[in-house]
Amino acid sequence: MDTRERIVNVASRLFYKQGYNSTGINQVIKEAEVAKASLYQYFPSKEDLLVEYLRVTAENTEKSLRAFIDKYSTPEEKALAVFDFILKFSKQADFNGCNFLNIAAEVPVDDARVRQLIRRQKDSIRSLFAGILKPAGKEKLADELYLLFDAALVTGKVHEGSWPVKTAKKMAEKLL
Repeated sequence: MDTRERIVNVASRLFYKQGYNSTGINQVIKEAEVAKASLYQYFPSKEDLLVEYLRVTAENTEKSLRAFIDKYSTPEEKALAVFDFILKFSKQADFNGCNFLNIAAEVPVDDARVRQLIRRQKDSIRSLFAGILKPAGKEKLADELYLLFDAALVTGKVHEGSWPVKTAKKMAEKLL
């Protein structure tokens, strides 16, 4: 693993586990075992590191989600599989909610650069639902399913349980 990748991996773990604002650059440097100059060579600011974390996380999430739902055949099965994906995600020992919603809660409203990346990722989930449901003529349900998706993530984090995702899936079944 090269230096840049090690920095991103450590920062990603820390941002997700303890939050962006609670993670200091010195902690990232120490845990990544890099020189301060090396970190700043790749990421001139902490926000630049955050942007890379969001970019990499969005890319990895999309790949994993698409691979997971591609196992299913009908549009309805694929849409419901999205909820199975987050159920699996929420059962992980280190589950701390949605990476993007967590960051959205921490960054200032006027941080357009970061907020745009978060919106882009959230819009990709809405688009995913629309694309899945288009062959069935149900693409207009994408907004409702997206809201259930995000609500399940938030409520799952708050209650530290799987019932919110299971409930959201039941609601999605009724919509479909």
